[in-house]
Amino acid sequence: MREHEGDGGSGPTRAEPELPPQSPEEQARAICLRLLTGMPRTRRQLADALAKRGVPEEVAEEVLSRFEEVGLIDDAAFAGAWVESRHRGRGLARRALAQELRTKGVQASLVQEALDQLDSEQEEQTARELVERKLRATRGLERDKRIRRLAGMLARKGYPEGMALRVVRRALESEGEDMDDALDYPGS
Repeated sequence: MREHEGDGGSGPTRAEPELPPQSPEEQARAICLRLLTGMPRTRRQLADALAKRGVPEEVAEEVLSRFEEVGLIDDAAFAGAWVESRHRGRGLARRALAQELRTKGVQASLVQEALDQLDSEQEEQTARELVERKLRATRGLERDKRIRRLAGMLARKGYPEGMALRVVRRALESEGEDMDDALDYPGS
């Protein structure tokens, strides 16, 4: 007895292809469109995805260039939106944002352009807000331990050491902590 023969099933069997074979260009376009549907991506992210799926380099280059021409790929817009979103949402500082964008393949000039959106006052204000949110969780700990925890949190988000310590010290002082004999860190 042979399975699937004349069984009236509506679905394709494993041996039957669902769609006719696509040209490499069609495959590349389909891959890019599918990836861009979920979220914006950089040109390099798409190029990496195409290479991983075996799309010839010259075909990938042609499709990616066309996508840039029509505005489906825009690394500058991606970088700007990334900086805005990750700074506002996660409180990341310039250094962390730059690293993330470089990892995603954004050119250095576009990274700098996107980071120029953030001024140092805005960055410091975000650091103050982050410390204020975490301050209560450190109450009851020794002062030096609080400083290390809060400054460490800011450091992990990419804030420079000097700014992190300044913000933490001010927050603790405004809470009534005596900071005269607190840990002495370089740059504080």
